[in-house]
Amino acid sequence: MSARPQLGEFLQTRRARVRPQDVGLQPGRDRRVAGLRREEVALLANVSVDYYIRLEQGRAENPSVGVLSAVADALQLSTAERDHLRSLACAAPPAVPPRADVRPQLKAMIEAMRDVPAIVVDRLSNVLAWNHGATAVIADFDDPQKRNLARLYFLNPEAREFYADWESVARDAVALLRRASAEYADDAELAALVHELRTASPDFDRFWTTQNVQNRTHCPKLLNHPAVGPLTFSLESLQLPGENPHHVITYTPADPTTQAALETLLAAQSPLATS
Repeated sequence: MSARPQLGEFLQTRRARVRPQDVGLQPGRDRRVAGLRREEVALLANVSVDYYIRLEQGRAENPSVGVLSAVADALQLSTAERDHLRSLACAAPPAVPPRADVRPQLKAMIEAMRDVPAIVVDRLSNVLAWNHGATAVIADFDDPQKRNLARLYFLNPEAREFYADWESVARDAVALLRRASAEYADDAELAALVHELRTASPDFDRFWTTQNVQNRTHCPKLLNHPAVGPLTFSLESLQLPGENPHHVITYTPADPTTQAALETLLAAQSPLATS
C-alpha cells in the first residue's frame, strides 16, 4: 500500500470539494471538473502547474514543508488532513513498528475502572485489552473474532442497529485506517485488512474512496442496547506515547439513566457476543 499513489487520490478528492468562489476565483464557464482545476491549485499555492501535476501524480521528489503548506492552504485542509498530506508526501515512510503487548500496569488500570467501559486499541483498530464494562456494553472481546472494531462495525449485521449513529462511527473507523495507511505505507497487515473490508463491505469501499481522514479524540457515543435500550456515553480517546502507540478509549456514562443501566449490565452478556 504505497503512499505515493494515495497522494494523488487524496489531492484529487480535496480539490474536487473546493469551489473557485470559495477561494476568490471566478468560476468561469464550461467547467468539466468538480471543484478546482490543477492550474487553479497551482496558482493559489504559488507553484508551477507542471510541479503541481507532478505532485499529484506522486512524481515530485521531496516536496518541501513550505510547498505542502501552501497546497494545504489552497485546498483549505483541516489540521488532520495537513498531517495526512505530509505523511503521504514523505519520501521514506517509517518502518512498520513491531507488535507491542499492552503493559500489565495499563491492563490493571482499565480493569480497575469498574464504572467506565474501557478498551486499548492499536493503529489497526485491534482491541488489545478491555475491562468488564466494555464486554458488558460493547462486545464479547473474549472472542478473538470480535477483537477488531472495523470488522465489528462493517461485518457484524447487528452493529447498524446497535450503534445509533452507525454511519458516523463507521466513517470515523475508515478515516483512522486511512491515516494509518499513510503513516505506515508498507504495512502488509493493514493492507490485508483494508482489502478484506473493501471486498466484503460496499459501505467500507465507498467510505474508503472518499479519502477522508480525521483525528477525533472525543465525541458522544449513542448505543441501542438490546437489553436496556438507549445509552449515551462520552467517548474519550487518549493516545499513549511509544514506538507503536496504543489508544485508550473510555466510555463514560453521560447521564444518570445510562449510569444505572451500566450497573445492570455489568454482569450481563455482551449484546454482540452471539452474532
